Amino acid sequence: MEARLKKLYEEKVVPEMMEKFGFKNKLQVPRIKKIVINMGIGRDNKDAKAIESAQKELAMISGQKPVITRAKKSISAFSLRKGDICGVMVTLRGNRMYEFLDRMITAALPRVKDFNGLSPNSFDQFGSYTIGIKEQVIFPEVDYNTIYKVRGMNV
Repeated sequence: MEARLKKLYEEKVVPEMMEKFGFKNKLQVPRIKKIVINMGIGRDNKDAKAIESAQKELAMISGQKPVITRAKKSISAFSLRKGDICGVMVTLRGNRMYEFLDRMITAALPRVKDFNGLSPNSFDQFGSYTIGIKEQVIFPEVDYNTIYKVRGMNV
């Protein structure tokens, strides 16, 4: 089954952008390729329960099994050694990406305290958009009573 946002994009957004910006082909219209969700573990990198909890929560939020990220080099200021676990991440593409984006826009972001909308200044020079979320409990899939620790994430 096709995701609601994908259908909306193909049927409404693409034709409107082609008309407005004068694109000759629908492949010229900008589109979302992937969504990467990263959850840092921080000082709990030696705690197996914290790592497992972060993996489980990110899997519930994204609907896909996350990958453990490790430090590429040692940083003494953070007491981090090369190869230490520093977070979990997941890359979403296709229908899962559109379903996650739909859930984030319609269910999660309205639950953020003092939410004033998304900033248009969060684009970088490559056209990527970054959102920082302070706590994972804004997603309806995560139950506040079952989490090990409140963590933020980058989307």
